[in-house]
Amino acid sequence: MNAPILVCLDKFRGCLTAEEASAAVALGVIAAGGHAVAMPVADGGEGTLAALTGAGYRLLHADVRGPTGRPVRAGFAVRGTRAVIEMAQASGLDALPGRPAPLVADSHGTGELIRAALDHGCLDLVLAVGGSATTDGGAGLLRALGARITDAHGVPVGPGGAALTTAAHIDLSTLDFRLRLARVTLVSDVDNPLLGPAGAAAVFAPQKGASPRDVEVLERGLRQFAAVVAAATGRDLSSAAGAGAAGGTGFAALAALGAQRVPGASFVLGELGVEEALRGASLVVVGEGRFDEQSLRGKAPVGVAAAARHHGVPVVVVAGEVRLSADLLREAGVVAAWSLLHRAGGLDAAISRAPALLAEIGRELPAVVARGGAA
Repeated sequence: MNAPILVCLDKFRGCLTAEEASAAVALGVIAAGGHAVAMPVADGGEGTLAALTGAGYRLLHADVRGPTGRPVRAGFAVRGTRAVIEMAQASGLDALPGRPAPLVADSHGTGELIRAALDHGCLDLVLAVGGSATTDGGAGLLRALGARITDAHGVPVGPGGAALTTAAHIDLSTLDFRLRLARVTLVSDVDNPLLGPAGAAAVFAPQKGASPRDVEVLERGLRQFAAVVAAATGRDLSSAAGAGAAGGTGFAALAALGAQRVPGASFVLGELGVEEALRGASLVVVGEGRFDEQSLRGKAPVGVAAAARHHGVPVVVVAGEVRLSADLLREAGVVAAWSLLHRAGGLDAAISRAPALLAEIGRELPAVVARGGAA
């Protein structure tokens, strides 16, 4: 059998999941007489659990509190004593019942998922934090795990980032005792600090519906919360890489749970066994909804491309839209690139015809292999 074309696409946000996109390209390769292996990838955000179910993980579910308090059913993945908690499942934008709620959205449900994993006997906890709807510094997560956050009068502080402006004390001694036995890993594809112009409120809150005024309030809340946590722990980790991830949930994991941070793409690709799969591949296909400069900053497609170059496997990009110059693509080791937007001639057509367009591109890939990887 010919060496397979390895299809490692991430999600096409708002259009196709990583599984759907990878499968469409693979079907096109097969229709053209080629051999394809679909290995959808993720970078620690939405789609991480779906990717891991193809790597021996079992998906479990729990009923938890959504970002605005409404119950949601969320999943976590288990393999042996390791549990992977995808924050987007419980506290993500897709878990909102309607419009964004940047000032009150809360990470409590993610803490409940951690507790459910502990109940299942898992002590190797991996917290994948992309795609959150929250900017609460992970305060809700800590509350769900037993922490008490109070104001100057000893009254519990309410949910959401805005409420943290009144925080005066946090009691971490009441955290679930099992956390003392657990190893916690923070999986994040961003390295932003908690505070300041590159922090959680300034950079990410507007993406979650925050107005400029909201951002100011959330920044004050996070700054106050960071001071309270520093007073309780004796160390200030607000400037640590990844502290600003997921509205500051990274800060809570690092400062209160003793987490170690690893890049999201590195974790997921390692769990999927991408390195091993590349050793027998003739071509690797990477991409996502928009392939741009942000993709170069630790995203899963570029992680796959780097590994492919190491093994001497040609790399092509298939994306909804390609926003990188030919020079940048070459620097990333890409020998050819396809854009659904360009092929369809417009956004609406690219979205509505995405599966067919991906299959069409897939049918062209065996010829790329026959040309030795040349475009």
